[in-house]
Amino acid sequence: MPVMRITNRAVEALSPGAKSYIAYDADLKGFGVRVMPAKRDGEGPKVAGNKEPSGKKSWIIEYRPGAGGRGCPKRRYKFGEVGVLSADKARAHAQRLLAEVRLGGDPAAQAKAERKQLTLAELIDEYLTEIEARLKPRTAAFYRDILIRLVKPELGSRKVDAITRPMLSRLRLSLKDTPYQANHMLAVVKAMFSYAEAHHVVPEGFNPARRIPKFPESARERFLTNEELDRLGAALREAETVGIPWEVDLTTPTAKHLAAEDKRRIRFSPHAVGAVRLLLFTGCRLREILGLEWAHVDLDRGLLFLPDSKTGRKTVVLNAPAMAVLASLPRIGRYVIAGAAAGSKDEKPRADLRRPWETVCRRASIKGVRIHDLRHTHASIAAAGGLGLPVIGKLLGHKQAATTARYAHLDIDPQRRFIGARLIESMGEVPAGSPAAEVIPLRPKAS
Repeated sequence: MPVMRITNRAVEALSPGAKSYIAYDADLKGFGVRVMPAKRDGEGPKVAGNKEPSGKKSWIIEYRPGAGGRGCPKRRYKFGEVGVLSADKARAHAQRLLAEVRLGGDPAAQAKAERKQLTLAELIDEYLTEIEARLKPRTAAFYRDILIRLVKPELGSRKVDAITRPMLSRLRLSLKDTPYQANHMLAVVKAMFSYAEAHHVVPEGFNPARRIPKFPESARERFLTNEELDRLGAALREAETVGIPWEVDLTTPTAKHLAAEDKRRIRFSPHAVGAVRLLLFTGCRLREILGLEWAHVDLDRGLLFLPDSKTGRKTVVLNAPAMAVLASLPRIGRYVIAGAAAGSKDEKPRADLRRPWETVCRRASIKGVRIHDLRHTHASIAAAGGLGLPVIGKLLGHKQAATTARYAHLDIDPQRRFIGARLIESMGEVPAGSPAAEVIPLRPKAS
């Protein structure tokens, strides 16, 4: 193997031979340039498996990893191409690499490990397979949507250990117009990297989604007022009896083909209307009511036994209105809220209440209310009625007290009583007809 002082001119003068060879630097031990063999006359184009074209020159280092010595086999690591890196820059980089070797590093092994490292797209696919076996279908579908729609197109081609906090911060900033979605994206990515850390895909403590600030979220609290509840009740009664009138534009060309005015009404089944009432009277989540089976209902004791709610097994105490609704519903098949396939072999619960809910809200002139707000309304009525937050949390099936704390400001009776008493005390006035208070002298503090 030739040894020479490696310079740009000296490397340019190296000619390819019949076989590949390495020219080593005379000054820096282990640093060299590898020259691939010349292309033979009549040789065809490059074939699959031939990693480098003929005559190509590459910068390399050779070293013995670990403790070194003759007993340790040499390793060769290519770190650049002649023409891309000048001789001086290649020598400086080779010095850094060889210094790492003396400190216990192994550039060739590290490069091999990096080539084996998963891309973020591969980690996403692996993580989704894992959570689909562990999480509930709707939760897993939510994770899949976030990762496939938002994260994979932007960062999927990068290696997992190359993902940085600034990358995720920029992705978060691109979603600033949808802050809830941006915050959900961060939470899902953080969970995915925790999975990667637990399965040794990334080093311990490596989670670029940590310590990225979330966008502020305004609490989405919407409770039905007493007037809105009255209008909602009237619309529900109309929907299950005579039906709710259509909203039609009589000026359109097709208006003449419409049914007669007395027949332009939408009537909903008792199960659809009953589902809305149960959501309000029980405070249950939508899926808990739509997936409710008659086997979970105990009208004798006034209880619902939900085997698999969002927070696990849950028992719901039924009030009188909820029991009346359940007693009035026709029993068609397995589910309380019978779906379109009720009674058939492939019986399924009702998919949603979107159309009935939108129609009823339009008829009742109620705007800006989601069907989930019936649950908030149930809790707000309980709070305003004086039920304590622990009781409300138990009714709603909350695991965390902080989740129930959003209703604390609605418990106004104790506050009203306290403020009234303090005002009377400070003004020195007692309302007419109030009984005289007994004065109990305080004992002096012991000296």
